[in-house]
Amino acid sequence: MLLKIGFSGIFRARAASASKRSFHCAFTMALSRFEYVKQFEQEDKLLPNSWIVVRIDGKGFHRFCEVHKFAKPNDLDALQLMNMAGMSVMQEFNEIAIGYGQSDEYSFVFRREANVYQRRRDKLISYVASLFTSAYMFHWNRIFERRSLSICYPPSFDARAVLYPTDENLRDYLSWRQADVHVNNLYNTTFWNLVASGLSNSEAERELQGTLASDKNEILFSKFGINYNNEPIMYRKGTILLRKPVKVADSVKKLIVPIFEDLINDEFWVRHPEILDKKSTTTKGEDAVLQLSGLEEQPIVSYQLEVLQRKKAGIAEASARSSLSSK
Repeated sequence: MLLKIGFSGIFRARAASASKRSFHCAFTMALSRFEYVKQFEQEDKLLPNSWIVVRIDGKGFHRFCEVHKFAKPNDLDALQLMNMAGMSVMQEFNEIAIGYGQSDEYSFVFRREANVYQRRRDKLISYVASLFTSAYMFHWNRIFERRSLSICYPPSFDARAVLYPTDENLRDYLSWRQADVHVNNLYNTTFWNLVASGLSNSEAERELQGTLASDKNEILFSKFGINYNNEPIMYRKGTILLRKPVKVADSVKKLIVPIFEDLINDEFWVRHPEILDKKSTTTKGEDAVLQLSGLEEQPIVSYQLEVLQRKKAGIAEASARSSLSSK
């Protein structure tokens, strides 16, 4: 009887094992049978040896700005939040040579030799867009804390990738975006000052219809005493993000810093040769290392300094624990 029970138990165990193997085999076969659908996936790879520009654009940002009561024509905090998101993207991709932001858009220039995601277009633009959006949400409270401005609904950004085969093409692209800042900001500065003076939106539009840049400058100066050239350079030129050596305490750290310059002129490219040629360096000479004074007021710089400080404190704490445990 005991022998019978023993054999019965062995049989049941073997039967169960065989059943598992059969199920596993059927499952594997089922997977392979359906695997053909992968043939419908198309890999759109970006051409090699070309600059890749991924541009982020806010989706429905006119309404987003209205709902969150952003200042017009420019909200400094909102622009700084865009810079924080741009910094986060550049921290993720060392292959980015330069970032450029204005209004609700940001451009990221990937080097010619960049092979991130094997230059698969869909992977690259989807990751950059999602990272930018999540960073925008992540840093919201940090930027708007003093205004007690809560986010009412999440923003969204679309993205596209464009290839530029030559350095000249790339420079022209960035010049186009900076020229766009000037045109839009001059119009918006004039328009919103007219509205603030009592005109309706439609009346302000009619007054500006057909005007040239010189006409808008004249309206600003004669009616509101505003010299457009004295407006904050961030509003007039946008924000350039570059990796630069910065003197922090007794050491030099590579930080992503905001630069507000005219990038249309040749002088900009002479001052920052590492953009077009990563083998070039700006770390030679005392003038090549940026001083922290003034930079720490920029949110993206102060944030990076805080992160460095936390890392330093963490290393010191770990070292102290290690010393105690060894005693």
